[in-house]
Amino acid sequence: MTKNIGIGLLGLGTVGTGVAQIINSPEGRHPLTSRVELKRIALRDSKKIRALSIPNKLITEDAWEVVEDPDVEIVVEVIGGLEPARSLILKAIKSGKSVVTANKAVIARHGEEIAEAAISSGVYVLIEAAVGGGIPIIEPLKQSLGGNIIQKVTGIVNGTTNYILTRMAKEGADYEAVLKEAQSLGYAESDPMADVEGLDAADKISILSNLAFGGPIKRASVPTKGISTLQNRDVDYANQLGYEVKLLAIAERLASNLENNSSLPLAVRVEPTLLPTGHPLAEVNGVNNAILVEGDPIGEVMFYGPGAGAGPTASAVVADILNIAGIKLMGGEKTSLDPLLSASSWRECHLAKPKEILQKNYVRLIAKDAPGVIGQIGKIFGSHNVSIQSIVQFDASEEDAEIVVITHKVFKGLLTDSLSEIQQLPEIKQIAAHLSCL
Repeated sequence: MTKNIGIGLLGLGTVGTGVAQIINSPEGRHPLTSRVELKRIALRDSKKIRALSIPNKLITEDAWEVVEDPDVEIVVEVIGGLEPARSLILKAIKSGKSVVTANKAVIARHGEEIAEAAISSGVYVLIEAAVGGGIPIIEPLKQSLGGNIIQKVTGIVNGTTNYILTRMAKEGADYEAVLKEAQSLGYAESDPMADVEGLDAADKISILSNLAFGGPIKRASVPTKGISTLQNRDVDYANQLGYEVKLLAIAERLASNLENNSSLPLAVRVEPTLLPTGHPLAEVNGVNNAILVEGDPIGEVMFYGPGAGAGPTASAVVADILNIAGIKLMGGEKTSLDPLLSASSWRECHLAKPKEILQKNYVRLIAKDAPGVIGQIGKIFGSHNVSIQSIVQFDASEEDAEIVVITHKVFKGLLTDSLSEIQQLPEIKQIAAHLSCL
């Protein structure tokens, strides 16, 4: 078979340009790279100067022309956002074209709809670049780790927040100042809300949860807490107690054995979390990402590397293109989708209620510096079956003290009840911080 595979590229921004550069310079790369060919490219402004030499006949400002072009066999969507990306992807699928996308937002919210459409049409939708940039995590979860019972996926999946937290921990830098610097360096957007409020990470852990545990969850229901309200003193106290603070995205199964056809309960969340200094993720610093997967029988495996940027993300996009191109060049038919590569959902999953979730906790209380306060706090925790790992007093002023409590694993409901009662003590001025721990 001598015919090349036609590629339609939706978007020629940072990632799209990187993809085009790889496809147009196949020398030294895998031989399949020379078998894919850009046939049509959609961009917002065709008059805008680009860093590529692309024939004008390939360029259009109408994305639908790319999707409908008969010479395009694989549509690559790197425009981002929910619409028109979702509609373009679905149209491509309906037209019998496979899709490669880096769009975490659309997959997190509409992944089930898109997957069902792809199976119905007998085409692939591959999403390696949607999570972790250049880190290969999607295909390992679908294929290499497919024989495991995945217990937990824990990730640092947002480079912006990891850069900020690294600076706060290592230098005592102020959050607002580091955020501005991150924006000036291009690590953070002018509107950083998706990063610092944890929304980007929640999109990504929703996707990873689906792949790890076999079924989708509702993205809108994922408990999400960012770093915008995190205080330097909590980062400092954590360091003094032997912990690093990271924004973690976590998906964990809560049942070891299930009855036939029963739904798997999951604990999925995004929040600032204390990691013991010896934890594999504790020393992942700067803009790097890392994802730790725990499974049976493999144990722990960690995927580490650059989580964003033109090069890493374009690398992941092209890897997906080559996966599909290889199948097409071997004469793969629509009716014979690779069940691991297509990775449709195969079980029902649901988010567990907070009271069903066990976790360790970091709590910082501001209290009057008076005798017996720590004893009263310990008594209330004990009455609610909350076991304390450590309790330390830091002097905040001549009149006030800051009391930091780290609990053993406890159901969230019991801790909430404890804190409600502690807050009623006349000596307690404020529950200043509550973070989870691993």
